[in-house]
Amino acid sequence: MIFTRWSAKLPGTQRRAAARSDRAAPGTPATPTTAAPTPPGTPPAADAAPPSAPTAATTGSVPAARAEHTDPAPARDRIPATLPPTVDALSVHDILGTIPALVAVVYGPEHRLAYVNGAYAGVFGPRPAGHTAREALPELDALGLLPLMDQVLRSGKPRTVKSRKVPGGAGGDRTRDAYYTFTCTPIEVAASGPAPDPEVACVAPHKGVLVFGAEVTDQIESAERLRASEARQREAAVTLQRSLLPQELEQPDDLRVAATYQPGGTDAAVGGDWYDVITLGAGRTALVIGDVMGRGVRAAAVMGQLRTAVRAYARLDLPPHEVLQLLDGLAAEIDASQIATCVYAVHDPNEGRLVYSSAGHLPILVRDPDGTVRRAAEPTGPPLGTGGWLHTSGSVPLGPGSSAVLYTDGLVERRDKDIDHGVEALERAFAGAAGAPEIVCDRLLRSLGITATHDDDVAILVLQHPARTGHDAELFHNAALELHGGTEAAPRARAFASGVLASWRFSPELHDLGVLAASELVANSLQHGTPPMRLRLRRTDRRLIVEVTDGDDHLPRRRRAEPVDEAGRGISIIATIASSWGSRRTPGGGKAVWCEFALPGG
Repeated sequence: MIFTRWSAKLPGTQRRAAARSDRAAPGTPATPTTAAPTPPGTPPAADAAPPSAPTAATTGSVPAARAEHTDPAPARDRIPATLPPTVDALSVHDILGTIPALVAVVYGPEHRLAYVNGAYAGVFGPRPAGHTAREALPELDALGLLPLMDQVLRSGKPRTVKSRKVPGGAGGDRTRDAYYTFTCTPIEVAASGPAPDPEVACVAPHKGVLVFGAEVTDQIESAERLRASEARQREAAVTLQRSLLPQELEQPDDLRVAATYQPGGTDAAVGGDWYDVITLGAGRTALVIGDVMGRGVRAAAVMGQLRTAVRAYARLDLPPHEVLQLLDGLAAEIDASQIATCVYAVHDPNEGRLVYSSAGHLPILVRDPDGTVRRAAEPTGPPLGTGGWLHTSGSVPLGPGSSAVLYTDGLVERRDKDIDHGVEALERAFAGAAGAPEIVCDRLLRSLGITATHDDDVAILVLQHPARTGHDAELFHNAALELHGGTEAAPRARAFASGVLASWRFSPELHDLGVLAASELVANSLQHGTPPMRLRLRRTDRRLIVEVTDGDDHLPRRRRAEPVDEAGRGISIIATIASSWGSRRTPGGGKAVWCEFALPGG
């Protein structure tokens, strides 16, 4: 088939030709010499001047000799002896044949093949002209381009599909897969002259489609390498974040606890959300959750330092507001530009309450046994690292059958909604989330619409104080004795401890150790403490706890007693016979000294 020549001309061609005619010599008429057209194939006359050498009398022509022109034109205005070819003189076939991109031209509603260039034949092999695209170009059908070509032919508008994969070995000598971006452009294929094959010849103008395929294999492979690199970086960042979180939560005797963490987004800049569960001794448990503002390794590093500091401060068994006060100063020292929110809570099964303090964090939600959900919203201070604020503690009931959830803002905060709406949605979800703590965590994530593509980190900590009945209830007991009077309080405490431990059916060895510990702690309180004094015995499924409280806030410490000393051996005896021991100041003034004995199989 023969293609028509392109009729477009380079922009500005006609204007430059007119400009050359206007720059003729002064006084010379601006009338160009005209010549009669010569029929094709007629040789030029012998005495005729060649077309490339116009006479000197012609306006705008180059003079035969330099001396014949009195006022030579500037060199930039001279017309070259031989003009370069215009676009009209170029063959579309030759132009498309030199393009390294894939080019195919089809015409008619059946997309009959008119032409493929050498690059196309090099990839897919030679293609017979005149056949339909479904027969001659099966690769375009496999790439899903035929419906697109139908749309282009109907609408007259170009369409593009990006990054279509061409399997290796499809044609030529390619040994690997390649990717091409194909653009289908509407064109008009004009009628051609006679052709040896009537099936190939286009005997009337037809609308057609030019398929242009540019190879983008290098770009696709670079993008895949970049995505793989980002995935590795994100995996490393998430691994760092998770390594700073507790690998296994401590499980208190009286609580069931579960937590979950989900990194947000798909980039490597993970956040600084964190949580922890810390057993304090004497059945008390500290629970903490926090969020370092910002994202990236720096936020994760600050989070790790704060979490370590919380565990250290918790071992001092300080009230929640004092722990946050220490954290506030530490956060400013670590990085003054990093601000963190945090809530620290302590559960005491003897009190049946959750004592907490918040530094700019979202409120704890508590669900009562009847399903009512309440916010523990007060008191709340500014975030950690701001300084100049005295934090205070509050409390909320958390008895048997109750549950609580601590969380970070990624769970409830949305860009298009107020955060209070998110907290209200969490309240509704928490009210209906039954089951073990692990199940509650999953249900809260689903109810709040948290998926793998969520754009913020999410941390959830769920705790339950189960209401035990039947055999489980037999494993948890409390007994307390108010100590009045002077020295007679010691034998009364020993008798009380002996009777209680015997009723709990402990082994003789553990019974004797418990009575000895109660005697030493009571004697130490009588000697160094002040009224009111109380002896408390507590049994769980894992340990026996002996605790004595009094009104003096001086904490005992273990020291080496000299042979001549008459005192100073009580705490050393306790530390020797018990699994662990400790002391703390009580909120109303005074102190509590306790020790624990691990039960067999606990």
